[in-house]
Amino acid sequence: MKLRTLTAISALIAAAALTAGCARKDAAEPAESAAAPPQASPAEEAALQPAADYAAIASAAVADPARLDSDRLDDERRKPAAALEFFQIAPGMSVFEIEAGAGWYTELLSHAVGSDGAIVMQNPEGFLPFVSEQINARLADGRLANVRQSISNFDALDAADASADLVTWVQGPHELYFRPDDGSSLGDPSASIAEIHRITKPGGAFVVIDHSALAGAPETTGHDFHRIDRAIVVALAEAAGFRLEAESDFLANSDDPRTIPVFDPAIRGYTDQFALRFRKPTDAERRGDLYEEEIRAAQLEDQRQRDEREAAEERETSSLIGRRK
Repeated sequence: MKLRTLTAISALIAAAALTAGCARKDAAEPAESAAAPPQASPAEEAALQPAADYAAIASAAVADPARLDSDRLDDERRKPAAALEFFQIAPGMSVFEIEAGAGWYTELLSHAVGSDGAIVMQNPEGFLPFVSEQINARLADGRLANVRQSISNFDALDAADASADLVTWVQGPHELYFRPDDGSSLGDPSASIAEIHRITKPGGAFVVIDHSALAGAPETTGHDFHRIDRAIVVALAEAAGFRLEAESDFLANSDDPRTIPVFDPAIRGYTDQFALRFRKPTDAERRGDLYEEEIRAAQLEDQRQRDEREAAEERETSSLIGRRK
C-alpha cells in the first residue's frame, strides 16, 4: 500500500515536470505558431501597475461642484478616501454596486473608473419609493454617463457571467434577512451570494461593508436591528467560492453597543461597521488548489497507513511478550 501511494505522488510530480518540459518546448517554437496571450482584465492590469493614489481620486470626486449637497454632509463620517482605497478601485473597471440606495458611493465610483469604466447601480424595486427622487437628481442630464440603473432582487442580478471587476455591497448584506410586512423576500441568502460570485470576473473582488452585530448574533438580527455578524457574511462568501483577502476597521466605532437598531437616535449615522474584501480565485489558482489537495490527500493516506502498520507492530510485539511470560 505504501508503495502504491508513493507511486501516486511520484506520478503527480512527474506529470508536473512533463507539463513544464512541454511549456519550455512550446516556448522554443517560432513566434508565429504561438497562441496570442489572453488579455488581462482591468483588475489584473491594475494589480501590475503602481498603486493608484486613492486619496487623490477621492478628493477629486468630493470636490466635484455638481455633487449633491446631501452627499457633502456625509463626507467626513463616511471617509471616502479610505473606502476607495479598500475597494482597490482603478480607472477602466466594471463595477456592480449592489443596493446603491441614493447613490452616494455611485458618485465616487463613477469618477474613479472614468469614461472607460462602467457602473451598474442596483436596487430592489421595493427601495425605489425611498430613493428614486435622489437617484433622478443624481443622474439628471446624463451627468454620470457611465452609470446605468438596474432594478432586481439580490438573487437575480442583471449582469452577465464574469462581467464585473468589482462588486460592492455597502450596508446591505443584513437585508438578506429582512422580511417586509407583505412577507416577501429581497433574495435568498445563499442564492444571492452565488449570483455575486457568478457575475464577478476570476481575479475580481467582492467588497462588503455593513453594520456590526455582536459575535454570534442570529441571522434574525438583520431584520430586528438591521445588523449582521461578520461571521455570517464570511461563511456565505466562502461557501460561494470567494476567499477573504482583507478587512478594515476604518468605520469602526467602539461606542456602538451593537445591540440596538441602526436607526436609534443614539447611534444613527455612526454605527460600528466592518469592511471585508473577498477575491474570486482565477482558473489557474483553482487548478493549483486541486493539485495541492491531491498531494495532501496522498500524504495523509500514506501517514494513515504508517500509523496502522506501527499499531499492528505494537500489538504483535505485546502479544509475543505476553506469550513469553
